[in-house]
Amino acid sequence: MNLLFSNKTTVLFYTVLFFLVLDKNIYGGPPFRTDDPVPVPYLSGELYLFSTGVTDNGGTSGVGPAIEFNYGILPNTQFHIVAPLAFSIPKGETAYAGYGDTEVGVKYRFVDQSSVIPDIAAFPLVEVPTGNAARNLGNGKTQLYLPLWLQKDIGKWTVYGGSGYWINPGNGNKNWQFTGILIQYNFTDNFFLGIELFHQTSSVIQTDNAYTGIHLGGGIPIADSYQILFSSDLGNGITSYKHFAYYLGLYHTF
Repeated sequence: MNLLFSNKTTVLFYTVLFFLVLDKNIYGGPPFRTDDPVPVPYLSGELYLFSTGVTDNGGTSGVGPAIEFNYGILPNTQFHIVAPLAFSIPKGETAYAGYGDTEVGVKYRFVDQSSVIPDIAAFPLVEVPTGNAARNLGNGKTQLYLPLWLQKDIGKWTVYGGSGYWINPGNGNKNWQFTGILIQYNFTDNFFLGIELFHQTSSVIQTDNAYTGIHLGGGIPIADSYQILFSSDLGNGITSYKHFAYYLGLYHTF
């Protein structure tokens, strides 16, 4: 996906990104919650400008605009950081917006895919409590995510998934687990559609907020090394939690 692009297009992208950020819980592998084990190639990078959020009976919350940056610092090793502006709009209460929790991690692929064996990678993440928890813009405590991801490519089809354990301290919180699998059809190297099935266990002590859901999404090329990424859960989850969830982002490789 590392394609040639014009200097004018690159300048325009970073200019728009810069002014969007001045004007104004993640996160998974864009545009889905399930991640893949393939790191960014060595000395290459990728940048996302995105928004993601959820609307349910209690209101709307999410992040956006937010920036995700990934870079291949070593062979099979990717540095990762997400810097979000968060928003919280509870029904009948005061709405807040401000800087959210910062996500930092390293993806390391320790098994390369062969004709039989899938790619396998660890991708530990730390959620740094930089957001204001009193305004529902952050967790208030450092969180740690320990997942393992696998992927197998079969012709134009890609299947990836795995599971991870969240260490989730804080008043009323408890540790929880996320498991997901995604099937994706690749029309070209940068045009794809996918469907994701995932389950997460309860993350709070007194309420069972476990949830199983389905997301649909994909990526559409727009110019050179740029894509529009999107996904949505239209509230028709397998469990009874009714809501609307979305991811919308601009993706750039360099």
